[in-house]
Amino acid sequence: MSDLFRLDTGTGQPLVLLHGGFLDHRMWDDQIPALATRYRVIAPDARGHGQSVNAIAPFRHTDDLAALLRHLGTGPTILVGVSMGAGIAVDTALEHPDLVSALVVSGAGTSEPYFTDPWTTQTWAAWHSAMAAGDLDASVEAFTLFAAGPHRHLDDLDPQVVGHLRRMTRGTLSKHTADEPNLLLPVRDTWSRIARIDVPVLALNGAIDSPDHLGMAERLARTVANGRALSIDGTAHYPNMERPDIFNKALEDFLPTS
Repeated sequence: MSDLFRLDTGTGQPLVLLHGGFLDHRMWDDQIPALATRYRVIAPDARGHGQSVNAIAPFRHTDDLAALLRHLGTGPTILVGVSMGAGIAVDTALEHPDLVSALVVSGAGTSEPYFTDPWTTQTWAAWHSAMAAGDLDASVEAFTLFAAGPHRHLDDLDPQVVGHLRRMTRGTLSKHTADEPNLLLPVRDTWSRIARIDVPVLALNGAIDSPDHLGMAERLARTVANGRALSIDGTAHYPNMERPDIFNKALEDFLPTS
């Protein structure tokens, strides 16, 4: 039995919403009710995030997800993920392909990211520095900068979106300490294996996300057998939260109707 917290609502073909790192299932608040009219929507909190338990032994997010889906008896599912959630979705297509019927990813390629853009590397370094110092407030603020991307300030975003992100990030970060061991095991050689993915893949990105995040998602879409990429103007790392109307419409156009 899976020990991940999840929402499970609606009926029909199963569709799983996978949140970004240090967030939780509530980042999908604008998607869950809309999608639940057509699908069985499952929105878990990853281990160590939101309302799910912290790790006490080595684990992989993809194995946690596979255990949950097998416990629920879903069969092949549509996986929709943002950032870390996108990496988990792709890992699952590689490690547990019998559980995946389609992929939608945003702001990521696989669980093995690479960063070279100066804004991204500087923001990442500031966030890690704050976490290492045990400064929760600074950690939350540094991490939330990814919502703005390299071309905007947080003040340029809808304050409700920023507040929601801050609350989720604070809730997850406060579950952890700076000196706790990292028990997350990596999934290896993901980029060399993605060409094997044969289910439909949509990269649905924020057009003003960082070049690294955009590049990884677009590389995935180019490499798989059946992939394409779309972007949503005026949004960065969390397009589903900034423009849920456009994001939801793009999902509806891509997803199967039965």
